[in-house]
Amino acid sequence: MTLEIRAKDTVAEGVVSLTLAHPAGARLPDWTPGSHIDLVLPDGMTRQYSLCGDRWDAYTYRIAVLREPAGRGGSAYVHERLEPGDRVGIGGPRNHFPLVPAGRYLFIAGGIGVTPLLPMMHQAELMGVDWQLLYGGRTRASMAFHAELTGFYGDRVHVRPEDEHGLLDLHTWLERPVPGTTVYCCGPGPLLAAVEDACAAWPPHSLRTERFTAAARTDPVRSAPFEVELRRSGRTVAVTPDVSVLDAIRLAGADVLSSCEQGTCGTCLTPVLGGTPEHRDSVLADHEREADDCMLPCVSRSRSDRLVLDL
Repeated sequence: MTLEIRAKDTVAEGVVSLTLAHPAGARLPDWTPGSHIDLVLPDGMTRQYSLCGDRWDAYTYRIAVLREPAGRGGSAYVHERLEPGDRVGIGGPRNHFPLVPAGRYLFIAGGIGVTPLLPMMHQAELMGVDWQLLYGGRTRASMAFHAELTGFYGDRVHVRPEDEHGLLDLHTWLERPVPGTTVYCCGPGPLLAAVEDACAAWPPHSLRTERFTAAARTDPVRSAPFEVELRRSGRTVAVTPDVSVLDAIRLAGADVLSSCEQGTCGTCLTPVLGGTPEHRDSVLADHEREADDCMLPCVSRSRSDRLVLDL
């Protein structure tokens, strides 16, 4: 669908928020905490951003965009060229980072990683579930929504800018597993790795993460070519080692929306009808990988000589 930018606000150094609404004032699709949308810019670029507004507001979406000087141009376009009144395309919402039931939540955010956690905290508050937020960033001025959070939730929120407190004290917060607690973490790769290490002794599935950059992989990629059948179109394409599945199926005529093309956003998630995918993404949970009924063709490959996709 196409939405209109109703407001553009600076919410931190290098971060702007966009409020989006239907041009005719129509109701927008419902969403759940942890959801993101695909923002299709007027020049055709597609980028993925977490919904960080009020999920009970049926008529607006809010996203926040960090300007990344070393990025591929999407955030620069948002910061420099988009203005209220402009229209953008939207895909989704979709959710690969859902809030699961728990007796208690510990939210850990690094920088712009706070965005998918905002509606989770609101939901936990509505449910009367105990929670805490540990929020780190380079400087207080660079940390989006920190004043909003402390104003709403008081001492549940622990804002720890690096220039004031150093790196987040994960040892104190995660040294001992707390029964019934689920940890949610979103932020840069080093923070996610540190939290994963600190939670190594916690019960399985106690930690849930969302990545903005792909996790490092050391296992070898299948070097042999394989075939991909597009069941609905009746076409079959050969995928060689130097071509991604996504590129190969697009050349065969499949219209698959993508965004990050690094296996982190889930935009290109595709149903698998046959064969065994070689999952190399940073989105799917363990049980989803074991089911082998979907894959992210931007980075994943095939363990079998033939894959059948629902395209």
